Amino acid sequence: MRRLGLTTVLALLLAVFGFAPSASAADPAPAALTFATDAATTTPGGTVQLSMTLTNNKTYDVLFVYQTIEPTWLTTQRPDLKYSFTGCTLATAAGSTPCAGTGPANLGTNYGATVPPGQSRTVTLTLQIAADSGCNGNIGFYSYYYAEFSDATSTSGGPVFTPETRVLCA
Repeated sequence: MRRLGLTTVLALLLAVFGFAPSASAADPAPAALTFATDAATTTPGGTVQLSMTLTNNKTYDVLFVYQTIEPTWLTTQRPDLKYSFTGCTLATAAGSTPCAGTGPANLGTNYGATVPPGQSRTVTLTLQIAADSGCNGNIGFYSYYYAEFSDATSTSGGPVFTPETRVLCA
């Protein structure tokens, strides 16, 4: 009985002085990468806009990003699906500006210079489906990224998967 009383008093003291563990929601990732497409389907000869958005969830600037983009395993199993990335634009307050490097590696430089805390940058790649591409298959990609912040910390994430694009027969 004595031990139970001592334990209760100790637990009460810890709770009163704020030392007790508290339940809290998990912090968001320091940086987050998301994908979206402007169309779920296309036909041979068509294009799809693949948007990549990098969000800085920290209180420090993102200074550097390294990102790769690769086809998923199921996409590689369909060698008759022919496609390429043909364009790249960075959305800015003044409109879209061209960027370089459309894959498969070092897409991070496309996000522009610094990404301030709480802000996002969106890069859009143009996925061109060849006119002689096979059809009735899905094209999808995955990405890994690495970001460095102005407080000398870094984070990495992935794989992050794009929505799949179905190539329909014309």
